[in-house]
Amino acid sequence: MESVIMTKAQARRIILHAAGLATREQFGTGIEAVYQLIDHLGFVQLDTNYVVERAHHHVMAARVPDYEPEWLEELSAEGRIFEYFTSDAGYIPMHDFRFSLPVKQAFAKQRKPMTKEELNLMKHVLDRIEREGQLMVGDFDDDRVEASSGWWDWRPAKVALERLYLDGELVISRTKGFKKVYDLPMNLIPEDTDLSVPAAEEYARYVIRRTLGALGIAAVKEIAWRARHVKGNLVKKELEQMVAEGLVNTVVVEGLKAAPLYMLSDQKREIVLSGDAFILSPFDILNVFRHRLRDFFDFDYQIECFVPAAKRKYGYFSLPILIGDVFVARMDAKADRKQKVLIVHNLHFEEVILNKEMTDKLADALKSFILFNQCRDIIFKKSNREDELKAISQHF
Repeated sequence: MESVIMTKAQARRIILHAAGLATREQFGTGIEAVYQLIDHLGFVQLDTNYVVERAHHHVMAARVPDYEPEWLEELSAEGRIFEYFTSDAGYIPMHDFRFSLPVKQAFAKQRKPMTKEELNLMKHVLDRIEREGQLMVGDFDDDRVEASSGWWDWRPAKVALERLYLDGELVISRTKGFKKVYDLPMNLIPEDTDLSVPAAEEYARYVIRRTLGALGIAAVKEIAWRARHVKGNLVKKELEQMVAEGLVNTVVVEGLKAAPLYMLSDQKREIVLSGDAFILSPFDILNVFRHRLRDFFDFDYQIECFVPAAKRKYGYFSLPILIGDVFVARMDAKADRKQKVLIVHNLHFEEVILNKEMTDKLADALKSFILFNQCRDIIFKKSNREDELKAISQHF
């Protein structure tokens, strides 16, 4: 089968449509739009960073204008979505539950052998939840022998809970304060859920369809990322087979030197972008792979909260800002929820000329972002373009 040949501009439109960013209301409005978005992407990464509203809520609010954070909790309580791992922790449609089973098996199989004490503690923790119902880490005594040595130095009971969760013996829900609540699967997973373990080939094809559905166009390394915890997965082999069967097309993007690219054969190709402005999370599906932003959008982006302070160029938690198919700026912001002020430490504009329509759309996106972060006002501290900052500021 011949490769599909396209320009970078065509590729960007496909990628943005797959990410749910072709237009502001690509999935509609209301809680049903949130479910449709999760079901389309197959996985929405969550993150605990609370400098601005958490990443999973941010992803939703960027695409569903009337988004309410409680809706994720409602969808979880209704048994329509659940939290678990693909490449990272996130929300997954419940009808995909059986495809989490190979990941659970992998976590259990690939873990180093546990001591008798560790196994006994896991049994004790599981027994307590079976007897008492859902529990949190705080419901267990502090069983740490030595003082904590840092953020990730979990006490033994927390480790046991997490192992049971990763192995599938427990499932989790969240409190309004985003703390984990551990429970038995039978209490959260609907009775009619398919619990059959997919064969390796079926699992690989699921990963391929889901990832290409969300990325639009991708290389095998990016496709296999969702299966990274399942060692020896068959993603590469099944991808080649799906190409041979005509289910996946190879793609050539003019002027782009990259690893071989692929897209689903039924991928929509004729796409019109609305030109809306989107303030995006660093953990948004569009921003997960830094090289893709460089290759397709000529945008060199890196989340700098993991970079030493002295080496940061744009700020601790810089948010990419997209208008149409162009990244026009990045904004390092922090929500002061007590004062109800969104503090923009740095609004750095790229080498792009913004016309009045683009400026107006960016201002509207900022107004929505202020409210989304439970704030009323905005303060701009710094920008590399005083003219653009002045034009934006006039809207507030």
